[in-house]
Amino acid sequence: MRRALGLGAAGSVALVTPAEAHLVTTGLGPVYDGIGHVLASPDDLVPVIVMALLAGLNGASGARRVLFVLPLAWLLGGTAGFVAGRPLVPGAVTAVSFLVLGILTAADRRLSPAMVTVLAAAVGSLHGWLNGASLAESGRELLGIVGIVATVFVLVALIAAFVVSLRAGWARVVVRVAGSWAAASGLLMLGWSLRDAFAG
Repeated sequence: MRRALGLGAAGSVALVTPAEAHLVTTGLGPVYDGIGHVLASPDDLVPVIVMALLAGLNGASGARRVLFVLPLAWLLGGTAGFVAGRPLVPGAVTAVSFLVLGILTAADRRLSPAMVTVLAAAVGSLHGWLNGASLAESGRELLGIVGIVATVFVLVALIAAFVVSLRAGWARVVVRVAGSWAAASGLLMLGWSLRDAFAG
């Protein structure tokens, strides 16, 4: 069992790329570019999935709040980042969202709806700002944030609703294991960023 968990964590880390501006170009316009960005970028996709898992573990009330707060915060943060034209924090800070959300999901601690809402707002604002700044730096249209936000909404709706519907104890354990993989990925990303900082 430990070997399987270790292989899973290593596999998820292998999918994680450094947090940098790497926007997808689909050729179908800025909205589709935004959709493609979320689905092709583990830096954004993993926190959305784990936030949805955490929301689902905290029941229908928490899931409903995250469904609306996370995309709204992402939209507001993305717009602010686009206007500012540069990130306020290094992209490596995304590792913290992996770590915090992963630990909370793995621990399966019941959080108040207000706490879940604050987490969703923080994650959405951070990742949205970084996306908006990336759009501005690469000369893309702000409309790309619409595709990103729409994809975040759909992913949270599907994943959180699925987790809320789980009744079997073993199914919640599977969700918690997914959280532990995200936390392990965040820890490794944080270690790499610190190593690069000290090496530089």
